[in-house]
Amino acid sequence: MRTNFSKAQLANPEIAEAKRILETCVHYGFCTNTCPTYVLTRDENDSPRGRIDLIRSMLEKGGPPDPKTVHHLDRCLSCLSCMTTCAVKVDYVHLIDHARAHIEHHHRRPWLERLLRGMLAKVLPHPKRFEWALRASRVAKAAPSLVPPRLRPAVAMIPEPACLDTDILAPGVHPAEGQRRKRVALLAGCAQQVLNGNINRATIRLLQRHGCEVVVSPGVGCCGSLTLHMGREADAKASARAAIMAWSREMETGGLDAIVINASGCGTSVKDYGHLFAQDPDLAEPARRIAALARDVSQIIVELGLNRSVEPRAYRVAYHDPCSMQHGQKVTRQPRELLRAAGFQVMDVPEKHFCCGSAGTYNLLQPEMAAMLGQRKADHIVSTDPDIAATGNIGCMMQIGQYLGRPVVHTVELLDWATGGPRPPALVGVALRDPTRPAEAAEPDGLAVSDGGGAANDVGIW
Repeated sequence: MRTNFSKAQLANPEIAEAKRILETCVHYGFCTNTCPTYVLTRDENDSPRGRIDLIRSMLEKGGPPDPKTVHHLDRCLSCLSCMTTCAVKVDYVHLIDHARAHIEHHHRRPWLERLLRGMLAKVLPHPKRFEWALRASRVAKAAPSLVPPRLRPAVAMIPEPACLDTDILAPGVHPAEGQRRKRVALLAGCAQQVLNGNINRATIRLLQRHGCEVVVSPGVGCCGSLTLHMGREADAKASARAAIMAWSREMETGGLDAIVINASGCGTSVKDYGHLFAQDPDLAEPARRIAALARDVSQIIVELGLNRSVEPRAYRVAYHDPCSMQHGQKVTRQPRELLRAAGFQVMDVPEKHFCCGSAGTYNLLQPEMAAMLGQRKADHIVSTDPDIAATGNIGCMMQIGQYLGRPVVHTVELLDWATGGPRPPALVGVALRDPTRPAEAAEPDGLAVSDGGGAANDVGIW
């Protein structure tokens, strides 16, 4: 792609990087048929190729973007499926981040949109605020007619009190069981702690059982992912900077073998800290060191080797690949390996490269598109006739759970259960089928289903 930036524009390192990314795109179009929004709308402006053109025009022009450009860029999920299938490996993730930051700085949204985005940015990354907001917003849920139409989808997603498992972790050290094999820091996360505290509890138990001393470091809050994908780069960097400094202190005092993350969206962002602070002379090197230590929890347990200590539970588990894990981190094999090693029958979901519509705050900001994607994903999961659906991201769990009608749990909860931990709360009181019955083939007709390898052709799109 040819670009036409001025010398003054290219003096900005972010514009210079955007130019390099734009010029790698050759418009082959392989990305279009793996882009969820394009598949739904068949509008070229809702495809990666179309959005790249819109971004080029917006950045070259500078200043306020036109409403059409904002509309189509807002509809991007940042699922990164396009990057998995791109023949020339266009760095779309960093390009769309630049575009969102530009929109945030130069575009004035309608007041209700500003209110919603402002609330999400100021509440979701802070567990205590989020917990109180959920309590207060149940009044609005009880009287939806009093809520402005633009805010009703967000209010409708508020879980009932019985569905919450709040556990906001205090800083501390959780000792390893037996001989210590690794010392790791756990990213406790932000919204996840309020929506499902058992994920962190199960993660800590599983790591301890496998010889890990688990540290929850003071000063670490949100990783910055939520605000970064809303274009609020300054907020994202503030959160990331605090995490980098806290983990760097931990490395200096007690040492760390890894930083364990059990929310795939957070994992993708932490692993990218080196890029986020590449232009910061003070933080560039610490950010790279922290990024190099980041691991999804499934990667760590595969390294350690799963220690199954109870009878296998051969329930049929439909495993959903979070986009940030399969396209962002290329972690697809490990969760499947672990679930199979734990005795579960792992079912691949048709169209598994497709986003479920969660995508951070996407299902709150783009509820119509998210609803179509959520129902589509749930239908595909049901087609595998599972007992349980499992995934590695709290956002996917909440999104899929709205449409599925079957238990949705985090992968780590099943692994904890299979190695001596308690039954996952989502399965308490649920009558599961006899796990001893023979497995049936679940591969859909005409769909190439892989064993979860990370290569581009393994995502079941041809």
